[in-house]
Amino acid sequence: MSAPASDMIIRDAKVEDVPQMSAFLGRIAEMGRRVSPWDEDFVLRNYINAADKIQCALAEDDGKVLGFQSLKLATEGNIYDVTPGWGIIGTHVNPDAARRGVGRSLFTKTLRAAHEHGLKKIDASISAANPEGLAYYEAMGFRTYRSPNDLICKCYDL
Repeated sequence: MSAPASDMIIRDAKVEDVPQMSAFLGRIAEMGRRVSPWDEDFVLRNYINAADKIQCALAEDDGKVLGFQSLKLATEGNIYDVTPGWGIIGTHVNPDAARRGVGRSLFTKTLRAAHEHGLKKIDASISAANPEGLAYYEAMGFRTYRSPNDLICKCYDL
């Protein structure tokens, strides 16, 4: 297990972070743990400049992106079929930073944003083939509420 990221900084993701975010998402895809696109245009459009974005929190240590967590507002007809008005969360941790508390640190900032935005519930839609992601959300207090197709959808009540 790696040492904790003692100098970890949690902040909002910026355009300048996109190349690093995209690069480690690509590594996750190469490991077979991501099927969504990961190119820089996708990262910019879906995380940094997303129209439904509430927040995109980022963890860094000495200029290296350790991970990021996206919180979006579920709108009518969203791709995950999440109830409109709920939050939709996505967590992505750099494989080099696994087991260093990155996800937990990001979730602290995300929870503040969710409360400030008045959300009552947050959905996490995780691939059934992603045991690490399922365990992470369970540890954060999310509970399974539905399982469409190959997804396990977990809900966090605020």
